[in-house]
Amino acid sequence: MKKPSFNLIKPLLVMACVTGASLSSLAYADELSDIQQQWAKCQYDTFNKDNKVQCLRNVITETKKALQQSPDRADLKVWLAINKSSLAGAKGGLGALPLVKEAKALLEDVIRTDPKVLDGSAYTSLGTLYYQVPGWPIAFGDDDKAEAMLQKALAINPDGIDPNYFYGDFLAQDGRRDDAIVYLTRASHAKPRPGRKLADAGRQREIQEKLKELQ
Repeated sequence: MKKPSFNLIKPLLVMACVTGASLSSLAYADELSDIQQQWAKCQYDTFNKDNKVQCLRNVITETKKALQQSPDRADLKVWLAINKSSLAGAKGGLGALPLVKEAKALLEDVIRTDPKVLDGSAYTSLGTLYYQVPGWPIAFGDDDKAEAMLQKALAINPDGIDPNYFYGDFLAQDGRRDDAIVYLTRASHAKPRPGRKLADAGRQREIQEKLKELQ
């Protein structure tokens, strides 16, 4: 069994569907889309560490403002958790632990109240945290819980780029090379997400890099 690593916490990327939505839900979708696009810019188009940290802090601020206006929105809670875990990954080290604990609490709340929001992305995000943070006594890392969460995400969104990528990454870190290749290949074949060109391109680069490591 692998040892959890805290050097890099890879965040989840999700896409809300707004087809046929009401005007209010379209406004919500635009607000979420802005947050997603800001995140993609921070994650995939900002390469200086200090700039990345500041970029992610800014998007966290914007997400908190949106949640203050709509405190019951599960999709924004998921994205606040994503942004916090991304900032933890950018900062690195034990000083990032409070951020991932805050992200964990947000995701657990979403799973209790609206587990299928954003195609089950809370399960993917929480599963990712479980395998990428250290275990007890430092943090809450747990491979068994990670796999359970990631499998629940795949049950909701079997063709999604993120659940397949992160489960493949988990399997690779756990030494299950052949299974990892299967899921990473599925992720590489996922359909592009409308309006998420930068994010999809970044994720596909990660997929290809991981597949090359496993060849």
